Amino acid sequence: MKQVVQNYKSGELAVLDVPVPGCKPGGVLVRSAYSLISTGTELMKVSEAGMSMLGKARSRPDQVAKVMQSVATNGVPATYRKVMGKLDSYTPLGYSLCGVVEQVGAGIDDVKAGDLVACAGNEHALHAELNWVPKNLYSPVPDGLAPRHAAFGTVGSIALQGVRQGASQLGEVALVIGLGLIGQLVVQLLAASGVRVVGADPDPVRCELAERLGAAACGDPASAAVESAVAELTGGLGVDQVYLAAGGGSNQPVELAARLCRDRGRVVDIGKCRLDLPWNAYYEKELDVRFSRSYGPGRYDPEYELEGRDYPIGYVRWTERRNLACFLDLLARGSVDVEPLVSHVADFDDAVETYQRLRDGELKAVAVLFRYPEAEVEAEAPAVAVPAVNVRRSPARAAKSPVRLAFVGAGNYATSMLLPHLAQREGVELSTVVTTTALSAANAQRKFGFAEATTDLDAVLGDKSVDAVFVVTRHSSHAELTRKALLAGKTVFVEKPLALTEDELAGVLAAVEESGNDRLQVGFNRRFAPLLREARQRFGTRTGPAGLRYLVNAGRLDHGSWYLQQGSEGSRFVGEGGHFIDTASWLLDADPVSVYATAPSGNEDLQVVLRYPDGSTATLSYVTSGPSGFPKETLDLIADGRALRLDDFVRASVYFEKSTAGQKRWVSSRLPKARDKGQNAELAAFVRAVRTGGPMPVPLQSLVATTAATLAVQAGLASGAPVTLAGSR
Repeated sequence: MKQVVQNYKSGELAVLDVPVPGCKPGGVLVRSAYSLISTGTELMKVSEAGMSMLGKARSRPDQVAKVMQSVATNGVPATYRKVMGKLDSYTPLGYSLCGVVEQVGAGIDDVKAGDLVACAGNEHALHAELNWVPKNLYSPVPDGLAPRHAAFGTVGSIALQGVRQGASQLGEVALVIGLGLIGQLVVQLLAASGVRVVGADPDPVRCELAERLGAAACGDPASAAVESAVAELTGGLGVDQVYLAAGGGSNQPVELAARLCRDRGRVVDIGKCRLDLPWNAYYEKELDVRFSRSYGPGRYDPEYELEGRDYPIGYVRWTERRNLACFLDLLARGSVDVEPLVSHVADFDDAVETYQRLRDGELKAVAVLFRYPEAEVEAEAPAVAVPAVNVRRSPARAAKSPVRLAFVGAGNYATSMLLPHLAQREGVELSTVVTTTALSAANAQRKFGFAEATTDLDAVLGDKSVDAVFVVTRHSSHAELTRKALLAGKTVFVEKPLALTEDELAGVLAAVEESGNDRLQVGFNRRFAPLLREARQRFGTRTGPAGLRYLVNAGRLDHGSWYLQQGSEGSRFVGEGGHFIDTASWLLDADPVSVYATAPSGNEDLQVVLRYPDGSTATLSYVTSGPSGFPKETLDLIADGRALRLDDFVRASVYFEKSTAGQKRWVSSRLPKARDKGQNAELAAFVRAVRTGGPMPVPLQSLVATTAATLAVQAGLASGAPVTLAGSR
């Protein structure tokens, strides 16, 4: 078999052919599927190997002390031979992987050949095709968890043990110094625990990533941004815990921890950084300094790790193995997301080149995985790309009035829900209506006062006096018409959906990039509904993860409806599901990172679970089999001891804990005939943006994320697995 090794004397890296390890009692033989490069610990070891002998000595004073003790005991010649013999040997790399059990040793009854397991240990979870792993250093992988994600099990356990040492509590504020691989995981674990997190790292890319994954704010520790964020979140009192996840020889992390920690706060050292504690600062605040030892209790105990002697749970709740199992469970349930951390996946045969690129700085990465070619593993979870919006914007238009609007399409929705709000609006001029049939255009012109009616789309797109184009046609034409209108320089309002496929979505964004025109709005009107907006305002800003439940009683369609033409118009959910995903994302103030969808056999009802970066979840029940007399849309949002309820845009309520001072239950209701789902307010915001040249009502990246999440539902139904919403690179 092949294994990655390093010669510590020369610094040589190699992939060697070595014998297959035997399957001893008390463990299992595992064929690797993915192994994870620790870009902190392993790269430090690789870098040290390339140093001179003096450099090696300076970097490892602990080893120098051992050498001096050996000299005193055994003499110089014997010690020299011993040291040089050890240095001039190949040593292994790696300590975190996922693979398939190939053989089970005597005394093992919790897994069998063919099972997927995550493995830990710098002597047992190596970058090698096969590893023997003792019982307390592996854990079965939960169903549905992708092998490449389970390979993070060990580093996840390190982060988890650090968070346990911090003894965080719901509602506290923490500072994470160092946003490398471990720091990013600590941020997510704290956010999932209801802790507000500030991150500190000189790399702006890592800061941005941490904010996407749940941090409240991040910044360069040398700037004032981190200190300002801590002051704002804590009222100037300081954070409850500091997690040192940084490396290097600077004492800045320790000094920053003392400055920003509250009186009697906790400082937890997870990484390997300089620890010259400034005595006065730590004494005056009586700071509690704690160390986090690797994966948890059991580490470095040969009876636990090699002989399989577990600690009784009544005395030691979280051991190495229990931490590993816990982290895998958090991954499987979506409380932690490691996919955004994967910067690169390399074939195992390219291991030496990959290490060299990392060492030389050519490959900048948070996490890198090795992929092994021969492993037979479960299919990986599917992913849908959420393309990043890249555009060099054209110069903003000068404010003007009236705003001239053209409509492409004049069907039922346009004539009942959009045009009535626009026809009498001051400062709006309905310029041209375009339809495929002459009579429908003439009817719309007569009823709403369009200046012109035509069937010639190109004439409208070429009319420089037209400021904005509404695309209100059948779903299959939305993406192409939007693309053409953007390229023509028009501001575009397209009724949902924006696109029916990932390729259509990519085509729209290509038009944005090509034209520099990102003036786009999709008709997601519910976020503009006055009743819902008032309820959200009264609910207030939340601090912890939320749970949202949205029931849509969509009802059955009439036979012959074009909505049922799935071959050309897409599924019914793709057509209108974006409404409800957008509403959930607006309420949770984030875009989803994964989607899980399931449908009962034999009907069109859907259950969709959306997961968000801070651990919040939204469960969307989209049913067509409900009774017609039941409300169409009901929504509940619960977080921080508060609850918001919306009943079909007729009634809204917000509930507070009885102990919440000065806050009482709020209830507002409207007459059914006054049901307002936000179209009028949405159109007002759109017209204002067109007239003033100001920002569009909804950021384009949010529209893209909602569209990608809607498309992911179909992918999830096809695969039966959660779908990761992955940013494209």
